[in-house]
Amino acid sequence: MRELTDKDIADMIGAEFTPDTATHRAVRAELHLSTRIPKPVNVPEHATLDLHMHTIEQAWNEIMNLAVSGTKTATIITGASGILKIKFQQWVRDSLLSPHIVSCEPLNNGSFAVKFRCTVCDQAR
Repeated sequence: MRELTDKDIADMIGAEFTPDTATHRAVRAELHLSTRIPKPVNVPEHATLDLHMHTIEQAWNEIMNLAVSGTKTATIITGASGILKIKFQQWVRDSLLSPHIVSCEPLNNGSFAVKFRCTVCDQAR
């Protein structure tokens, strides 16, 4: 369950709504939002993902799972040549993966240092 925003409340009542801090806290307390928002699980700060011997589909699934896991940084090894190196660079630029990535820098000819947007943190706020 995501956090109820002021816009959500305004949409529910059908009018402009600008709560003061006390009202905002009272609504959150009444709805018990602090207990309904899942706490982030313990995920590593950094992960290493070696994509050698993966198909394109397997690589995509592994990368997406890593991107939404809450891991902040990763070393992704695609190999120096082959389709996964090309595909990974395309996915970073132009796919459903790109909103999850803050930065992606090549470490060498076949691996990348990736910094992920913390989606677990965004859901918990």
